[in-house]
Amino acid sequence: MLGRPDRERTGMEAASWFSPLGDVVSVEKTGRGILLGVGEEKFRVDVLRPDLLRLKISQAGRFDETPTFAASFHEPPPPPFRVSETEQAITLDTGRVRLVITRRPFALDAYRGDGSVIFEDARDAAGNGGYTQLNDAFVVSRKIAPHDAIYGLGEKTGHFDRRGRKFILWNTDVLADDVLRINRLHEAEPLSGRSSRFDPYYTSIPFFYHCRATADGAKMAGFFVDNGYKANVDFETRHRYSYRFCGGQYTEYVFAGPSMADILSAYTFVTGRMAAPPIWALGHHQCRFHDYSDEEILAIGRTYREREIPCDVLWLDIGYMDGYRVFTWDKKKFPDAVELIAKMRAQKLRLVTIIDPGVKAEPGNPVFDEGRSRNLFCKTEAGQLYVGHVWPGRTVFPDFAKPEARAWWSSLTARHVGSGVAGIWNDMNEPATADVEPFAMRFDRDGANHSHERYHNQYALLMAMATREGLRAAQPHARTFILTRAGFAGIQRFAAQWLGDNCSEWDHLQMSVPMSMGMGVSGQPFIGGDIPGFRATPTPELAVRWTQYGALTPFCRCHNESGERDQYPWSFGPGVEKLSRAALELRYRLLPYIYSAFMRSSETGEPVQRPLVFDFQNDRHARETEDAYLFGEGLLVAPVLAPGQTARHVYLPAGTWIDWHTGQRYAGSQYVTVPAPLDHIPLFARGGRVVPTDASGVKSTMDHHPAMLELRVAVPDEDGEFYSQLHEDDGVTDAHEKGAFVRTTFCLTRHGDHGRLTAKVSGNGFPELRRRSFRVTFPGTRVEKIELSGGEVRGRDGYVEFDNRGEPFELSFVIAK
Repeated sequence: MLGRPDRERTGMEAASWFSPLGDVVSVEKTGRGILLGVGEEKFRVDVLRPDLLRLKISQAGRFDETPTFAASFHEPPPPPFRVSETEQAITLDTGRVRLVITRRPFALDAYRGDGSVIFEDARDAAGNGGYTQLNDAFVVSRKIAPHDAIYGLGEKTGHFDRRGRKFILWNTDVLADDVLRINRLHEAEPLSGRSSRFDPYYTSIPFFYHCRATADGAKMAGFFVDNGYKANVDFETRHRYSYRFCGGQYTEYVFAGPSMADILSAYTFVTGRMAAPPIWALGHHQCRFHDYSDEEILAIGRTYREREIPCDVLWLDIGYMDGYRVFTWDKKKFPDAVELIAKMRAQKLRLVTIIDPGVKAEPGNPVFDEGRSRNLFCKTEAGQLYVGHVWPGRTVFPDFAKPEARAWWSSLTARHVGSGVAGIWNDMNEPATADVEPFAMRFDRDGANHSHERYHNQYALLMAMATREGLRAAQPHARTFILTRAGFAGIQRFAAQWLGDNCSEWDHLQMSVPMSMGMGVSGQPFIGGDIPGFRATPTPELAVRWTQYGALTPFCRCHNESGERDQYPWSFGPGVEKLSRAALELRYRLLPYIYSAFMRSSETGEPVQRPLVFDFQNDRHARETEDAYLFGEGLLVAPVLAPGQTARHVYLPAGTWIDWHTGQRYAGSQYVTVPAPLDHIPLFARGGRVVPTDASGVKSTMDHHPAMLELRVAVPDEDGEFYSQLHEDDGVTDAHEKGAFVRTTFCLTRHGDHGRLTAKVSGNGFPELRRRSFRVTFPGTRVEKIELSGGEVRGRDGYVEFDNRGEPFELSFVIAK
């Protein structure tokens, strides 16, 4: 029925109105693949790697080669491939991928070299394939088996397995009033932004995994649709899934896998990987939406130091600005930012400040006047400045699609951080426009007037690009730190993220685990949620449990809303303070391990907070676990997610697992019930791994380079070779890119009762290295007859120490029965 109100609100047309392309009418082999004429359009296949194809369909006969700013790779030379033809089909074969294109009518299917399915089009009754179009929108539909799983899509609520739900990709200020109406989004039963099933969220990443389990194990394929427009994704139907984009061209990267790790590596090859972070960004951060003065922020720092609670960074929300005007300071509350930051450095603390994209539309505001005079703000179709409503009132927005606007924003950022600000927090960048619809906001790229829909989901990515260039201009050799609320595919190249305005409720703590893992497998490893929830007031028990969990996530920040009661670690009384301090001290002891995990992630793209399926893909129970995760590859974390729990059921995958707190050993491939008293979080070391720790009791990473590291060796029950890594460098500059680091690769070998730990070293060293010794411990294992490179050493209370300044070594031992 035409004109149904629900269709008008959603902009979703009935699928029956979409039409297929038609038949293949021409075939041409190119240097990188094939180019087909299909009906009135063109279809192109580019072979990027043997396991990676790019598929494109033209609009009005033209290809858009840069549909978004997500892809960042240099195209490698094309690998070998073969093209063969029959009367019915054209086949492109790389050895890893076999793409079969049906001629009449046009349809696509892809298979691996072993014949297993990558994808198969869901055909209609006439045999038309899964691609259909209407005006500027298109839909892709493919087959799925009833028990297949779907992972990815970035920041989504609900289960880690996305199967059984529909999703919207449209960056949304979740807790804004009437957000669904303002953004023309519709749900049959609208949910509050506080709901743990609310969708859409702040970040949209059109990348997902399709997992099919067989008797031979589980195999995955990956799909990245390089399109920034609003999308509706349907994983609810039993035998097919579909995605619909409201505009833009079809450009899809197809990843053959078959492992999740292979796919994520290839996806981050396309969209880029996280840059090496500064080590201070891995410490504990303290933030609050509150109008501090300089003396108040210094008092917070003093309190952290007096109470001996680890902390590296204090944050300033919008209250530090003059009337919420970006790139300003309130001179009454902060008369001298340079002096303030110098005093904070004396406390071994750094400062991060917020910068929103909304610029107060006020003549006399220098940022507004300059941006308007240089034509750098978004306009409407009529050519007027687009005006929204954010914190300063009437606001305009930089047109980040224009390179000159990004360069201008970079210069403003560089000037701002010249005071010594260590990092930038980009907020409200969905972009949030309060109760003003965003759709009149348009963008000018290369002189063309583009719709808001094309760049809405990319806005935060473009802002982060500009912000990073400003930080680099101010400090060319320093590592940058940016935190962003919104994002798109590729955001990991520029910024860390948090989960936005969560609530101090148990279900929000619970939902943050699969949500963070979903971001991790979508290319964003630097992720975390506000501790112990941004809005509302947690119970003391929830405050403890959230701090214990947050201390073992990639990004660790305490944050809460204005008007709520204080939520500092000491705000709930001495008991909570003691337990919160212990949780944060555990994080700081683990910093050598955490830092090494981040450095590995920056090189491989793998998550830091990783679902069990990432390492144990063929284990059904691991695939279905979403309330526990691996932190790095050597630790399994099982947070307490419900009130009153003093024990937890935990699934332990194959291998050996050693309780971090007690040393009790567990065989894997089973569920176990473990104690979870209020004073600690269930945590297990993975058999075969070496976990490097800092036992010095450090409270800040500033100027800290430990003289001794403790290597906690998790001796496995099973024989084999197991590898781990320790990466050390100055932690703050780009000198590591030129070889100024020490990387120790450990190989732990067990054969019967005999064990050996060998260490190989790479890198050229760095001036700040202060390490002089290793202490090696064997939690949960009694060892004897320890020899270091042929010479026997005496163990003391279950550990040995020896001098080491970055040299290789070999330690052999006998495992006592």
